Formats: sequence, structure tokens, C-alpha cells
Amino acid sequence: MADAKTTRSARKRDFFVQPRRLESHVFGAWVPSEDVVAAGRALRGKVPVELHARHAPSTSRPDPATLVEATQEKRTEELAAIRVGRMVASPFAFLRGTAGLMAADLVGSASTGVLAHICGDAHASNFGLYASPERRQILDLNDFDETVKGPWEWDLKRLVASLVVAGRAGGVRDDLCRVAARDTAHTYRAAARELAGMSVMEAYYLTTDRSTLEHFDIEQLHDTFERVRKKAKKNTSKKVASELTQRVQVDAWHFVDKPPILSRVDDVTAQKVLDGLESYAEHLDEELRWLLSRFAVADVAQRIVGLGSVGLKSYVVLLHGNGEDALILQVKESEPSALAPFVPPSSFKHEGERIVRGQRWMQTVGDVLLGWTTIDDRPFIVRQFRDMKGSIDPADLKPHQLDDYGRVLGAVLARAHAQSVDPRLLSGYVDGADAAAGEAFDDALASFAMVYADQTERDHAVLKAAVDDGRIAAVSGI
Repeated sequence: MADAKTTRSARKRDFFVQPRRLESHVFGAWVPSEDVVAAGRALRGKVPVELHARHAPSTSRPDPATLVEATQEKRTEELAAIRVGRMVASPFAFLRGTAGLMAADLVGSASTGVLAHICGDAHASNFGLYASPERRQILDLNDFDETVKGPWEWDLKRLVASLVVAGRAGGVRDDLCRVAARDTAHTYRAAARELAGMSVMEAYYLTTDRSTLEHFDIEQLHDTFERVRKKAKKNTSKKVASELTQRVQVDAWHFVDKPPILSRVDDVTAQKVLDGLESYAEHLDEELRWLLSRFAVADVAQRIVGLGSVGLKSYVVLLHGNGEDALILQVKESEPSALAPFVPPSSFKHEGERIVRGQRWMQTVGDVLLGWTTIDDRPFIVRQFRDMKGSIDPADLKPHQLDDYGRVLGAVLARAHAQSVDPRLLSGYVDGADAAAGEAFDDALASFAMVYADQTERDHAVLKAAVDDGRIAAVSGI
């Protein structure tokens, strides 16, 4: 009897001591953190970080003016000319409108082969403030028209290059522009390392709001940031309605025409937009559909926005809620990503869904009403219009402010990438084995930023010459 009892106790003990061998399609296999970091460091043997400093334009590189012409084909002639007018205003504006051209340059550049859900257009003006569902102001990436699954390096290179181009546009000396680019890469690296040391859920929940921004040294940027933050906090549907609409009779509101920026649409077009919103609502959770049912449609208008989207269909829908309550939705046409020819095929057949899914991958919190639909067989996204949104124009920043802003954006981008790439792997590569190896990464990105800024200025000059010669129509000042 004693022997049998001893045997049962041994079996019981072995059951808890021996690891279970279970399989799951949802959960991964546990790997020691140091092994994941080491795998990232090992990538340096295949792709030395010094290679990231290089930029050698391909002989088959598209002519910048020809590329801009090609992207005008689906846009109405008048609005297309407005878009070119905005792009030709400065090298920085040109860079903002040519994500595809930069992707064509980067496709042959050094890459670890580690793919992430990337913004695809992570220049410094595509970061900004917006409202979280609990009404906190979040600083994050805020434009995902070009989002794809691709090399994480492309986003970081576009960011550092854009800061140099913006700095030059604002009269910042080249040596200080280089410092801003280098510190951006340094903070990207530091943020990846910090995320690598967090628990999985802690890193996932991390957001960049007013409290977490104090983690960075942004003393020179503080006053500018506070001014933008306070202005953005007031930037709600109610404020937009007060600026863009008027009451024509009791309990009736409509948009005020301000062509070409804002134009009311005919009843046929308005009905198509509303039919599209019916389809959009089918993708929402039931509680959000009920929420929208408490609003009534007051008006629909067409409104041009941004730079890259000028000339595509973009509507605003005025909804009337409780009393003077207003909600404005933007219904914006979605084109295939400009990066699509250079990355693996998207798994999404609907371009609006591609944008929405990419945005959800990269932002920890976002617009609860974000969704997609189809109108006249064209894909669209739907979102709240100007929900506490605000941004800093990097071309207006002073030298030390540019540096501060770059540090913040570097950290924000690292967090966004860590949503789809193990930050331990990322940290292992960008940090390397010691401080000198990490600084070599910072230096390489800064060197690339300076060289690509030169390239952007040459490309802008080509477009400007095409406009001056009358080859491409442009309307400025709008």
C-alpha cells in the first residue's frame, strides 16, 4: 500500500514539474527575451547599420514631374491643379505628396527583412493630436492613406528625411537639421529598448498623451505644444458646425458654400453618400449603430482636404443630435497605396478596409466611428471630422524646437511599429551590442536624412520647372 501511495505522489509531482506539451494556433511558443534580442543583433551581421546611410538613385527612377502627372489622372482637373500648386510651394510640400517616389527609392535600400504594419507616409506632418474615446488628447500618427505591410525602416527614413527638409524650409542650419534627424533615430532606438523591457500588455496599452510626453526633454517645444493642444481641444464637431454651417429655418441647418474648398452637393449625390453610410454602419458594432440612430442627417457637402487627397472625392456629412448637438462625419475616397508596387500584395480587396485595418494596427486608441464603405463602386473611409485634432507645422519650428519634436516623433513611431513587430527583436537590431553600435545606427539615419533632403530639393526643382514651362497646370494660394 505504501509503495502504491508513493507512486501516486511521484506521478502527481511529475505532472506539475514537467512542462505541458500543448499546441495552439493562437498563442506562440515562449522564448527567453535575451534570445529574441540576440536574434535582432544577429541581423546586423546580414545588414550592417552603416548601409542605412546610403542613397543611390536607380537609373530607372521615375521622373518626378512625370510621376506627379500620372497621379493626376483620376482627379478632377481644377482640383488636380490645386494639388500641384500646393506641392510646388516648397520641397517639404513636394515630399508630402510623393510617398510613392520615395518608396521607389527605398525598394533597393538596406533592409533587415523584418516587416511591420507601417504608415507608409510617416513624414513629420502626419503626426498630430486627436481625441481618444475617453476624450484624452493623444499624439500619434494620424494619416494612413498609404499604410501597408512593409519594411519598418521605410517609415523611419521618411520621418528623419522630412525633418531635415522641413528644417531647411524654416531656415534651420544644416548642422542643426542633422542633429534633429540623429536625435529622432536615437529616441526611436531608446523607445524600442524601453518597450522591449515592458510586459506585453503594458507595452500594448501605452499611449502618448500629455503625461507621457513629459517623459521627453521638450522644454523648447513646450509653449508651442501647449498652444496647439489647447486649440485642438476646442476643435470639435460643434466648433466646425459653427464655422461651416448656418441655420436657414427653425431646426434646419446646412453647410455654407465656400468653393472650391466646400461645396454643397445635389440630392442625387447626397443620397449616394447616405446609401454608402448605410453600408458603412453594417460593419459597426450594434451599440455604435444605435448611437448613430440618435442623429438625423442635416446636409451633405464636398470638401477638399490635405495635399495627397486633393482631387479625390471627399464629403462631409452634417448630423443633428440632441438640441444644438452636431456630429460631422468625413467620407473620403481611398486609392491604392502609393507603396503597393513595392511591397507584398495586400490581403484586403477594399482600399478603405486596408486603411482602417492599418490604422488600428498602429494606433493603440482611435476613432470609434472609423470604418469603410463603397460609393459608385469606389472605396471610401468614414471617420469623425476634426475630433480634437491639431498638429504642429515642422517647417515653422526653431532649431531646438525641431530637435525636441523629432525626439517625440521618434518615440511615437517606435511604439506604433511595436504593435506588429516584437520590440525585443527591433531593439536588438537598432541597439546592437553596446553604446557605440547604437550610435552608429543614429549616425547612419542622420546621414541618410541629409542626402535624401538634397534629393528632394532636386526633385522639387524638376516639378517647378514643369509648372513654369506650362507642362503641368498649377493653382497656388488655395
